[in-house]
Amino acid sequence: MPEQADEVKKVADYAADMTLPAKLRTDAIEQLSHISTREAFLALLELAANEKLIVKERDLALKKARETLKRTSPQ
Repeated sequence: MPEQADEVKKVADYAADMTLPAKLRTDAIEQLSHISTREAFLALLELAANEKLIVKERDLALKKARETLKRTSPQ
């Protein structure tokens, strides 16, 4: 699964890149939420804690982390 970890890192880097337009960062956060792995979940939490991102993006990352947690937890 190193490929998937590399993909998560790459997408998380896009999501945190303040030189990119907000739309691309938001799309990257959405993409991370679809990966549904532990690494993606942790990356979303890191983004939510990233004070450089705007509040809307941090809120989205936290929301998507919560959704990922619910989706991957046993019922």
